[in-house]
Amino acid sequence: MLAIPHLSTDKLDPLEGRQGRIIWRSRRKELERLYEDLLREYGPGLSRLAASYECLAHVREELLQDIRLALWTALPSFRGECSLRSFVYRIAHNRGLTHVYRRRRQIPESEESDEIIDPKSNPESSAIQKSMQARLAQAIRSLPVAYRQVITMALEELPHADIALVLGISDSNVAVRLSRARAMLREKLGEQK
Repeated sequence: MLAIPHLSTDKLDPLEGRQGRIIWRSRRKELERLYEDLLREYGPGLSRLAASYECLAHVREELLQDIRLALWTALPSFRGECSLRSFVYRIAHNRGLTHVYRRRRQIPESEESDEIIDPKSNPESSAIQKSMQARLAQAIRSLPVAYRQVITMALEELPHADIALVLGISDSNVAVRLSRARAMLREKLGEQK
């Protein structure tokens, strides 16, 4: 368990105070490294998750910053009861839900931006791919929140068990929601079979 201890130097003698500060600095550096590693590993997925909650680029960036701040704040309380990936996506999911419920969007269509920015993408990607991504992003954003959450995490390749843990639902409920979300997407994208 990573935790930053609360050390009050006025109650410690000089040796204990110095040792306490050294331990605190060491744990803080360890926490900072873990945070940076998590952002490197899951940053692109968090960007896509934020894009599933918000279509405006500047508001999406604010949401992503909120997710990063929430992750930094919650990281010391990670107890290892789930994978780090589940922990990160649970935090992002909660921030996304808070965002959706706080911001009842009444945005004119002309202001929307459907582009999902993937930091690892090649700048020379084709117009067809961008168009398909924009259609998919718009279709995902139009889904009810319960289905949007499941499909977004499934697209990030989270296993059903992790999605269930993040959302606080059963594995079978994840499968049902995912099936319904896919059907809704097929309908919205005009690809019914």
